[in-house]
Amino acid sequence: MKTFTKGGVHPPENKLTANCPIEYLSVPRSVTIPVSQHIGAPANVIVNRGDSVLTGQVIAESKGFVSAYIHSSVSGKVNKIDTVTDSTGYKQTAVFIDVEGDEWVDTIDRSEEIVTESDISGNEIVQRCLKSGIVGLGGATFPSHVKLTVPAGKKCNILIINGVECEPYLTSDHRLMLERGEEVLMGVSLLMKALNVEKAVVGIENNKKDAIEHITKLATAFQGISVCPLKVKYPQGAEKQLIKAIINREVPSGKLPLDVNAVVHNVGTCFAVYEAVLKNKPLFERVVTITGHSVSRPGNYMVRTGTPVINLIEAAGGIPEDTGKIVSGGPMMGKAICSTEVPIVKGTSGIVLFPAGSSQRNTSQPCIRCAKCVAACPLGLEPFLLMTLTERGLFERAEKERITDCMECGSCSFICPASRPLLDYIRLGKSTVIKMARERISKK
Repeated sequence: MKTFTKGGVHPPENKLTANCPIEYLSVPRSVTIPVSQHIGAPANVIVNRGDSVLTGQVIAESKGFVSAYIHSSVSGKVNKIDTVTDSTGYKQTAVFIDVEGDEWVDTIDRSEEIVTESDISGNEIVQRCLKSGIVGLGGATFPSHVKLTVPAGKKCNILIINGVECEPYLTSDHRLMLERGEEVLMGVSLLMKALNVEKAVVGIENNKKDAIEHITKLATAFQGISVCPLKVKYPQGAEKQLIKAIINREVPSGKLPLDVNAVVHNVGTCFAVYEAVLKNKPLFERVVTITGHSVSRPGNYMVRTGTPVINLIEAAGGIPEDTGKIVSGGPMMGKAICSTEVPIVKGTSGIVLFPAGSSQRNTSQPCIRCAKCVAACPLGLEPFLLMTLTERGLFERAEKERITDCMECGSCSFICPASRPLLDYIRLGKSTVIKMARERISKK
């Protein structure tokens, strides 16, 4: 069975909600919709205070090529346009909407019928992804229309679909494959047409045997689509590691999957593409896992963007008394949220509530030179060195040591026997080096 060869770790899986079917979370009384739910330029708000909006209506337009449209997830009246603290702790512009009923834009096909045929052109698929605000739902939130626009001089000969979901606790992609598998594969077919490729491979880790079996069976009805079972290893869902595991191509430092003739999309993105292209439904809701060992009713919910996190927590039975930390995302790459009022956004894959006993860090000890962090790094970096260089302010050296290659997977911090805050320092060093590089470019 295939996997990537360099580094990786095996954190406890804790897939507590793997058997929990997707439920629809009730529409909240009000939503807060940030205009930057993607990598790239924030969208431009095009509504004003007092405006009435419909579910699925554009409220902020894409600003530039690497950007994404933002749509209202509810119908109601715009209360205000103000700043909000998002799940990362940063303030950004958001549209605050008070809910009045749930009236959708009339162009959206709300029927349960699955559309299995389409004569839509590849260019039109890209345009609908753009207008529908589709972004990567695996965590990166990169605007999907950009990935589908192959630059001159580049070519793509294979589409790789990420059904790995290697982050502990999270099961939203798993449930999507089981419950909406046909729609996911229709989305894959649409992406293949947009990229003009004849082959697509869905990578699924072996801890999801039911999904492997189900998608493999469904794929027999789709030309050019196959399933590749993978060994369980974190962070196999990362683009470079998934490409290495499935087609044994190495993406060079500083390069993109297109440089090895591949494009990677997440299964959640495929489902969103299906809905956007064949149902005219913009991306304003997604499946989110709510889980934790002390959570009374953990599960997977279809949630409207802008919904306060507390609404999802209450649907799962409320905040357990022993909760010490609430994390947006998984325990490896997710970040603790500062308030339960922060909104669910396009990139929110899960909310994990950790008991106080397991949410506290161990005391950091001096490095014992064991090199476990080096062995665990899937990109062949030296985390102990990058941390030291950042501590000492040696950012030019850190840049030469490829600190910007770090994808912040957290494998180094997870494996360190001395509980060193490796990733924290590397994130600091990486952001500083990126800022230095931008300043160099601006001076030219």
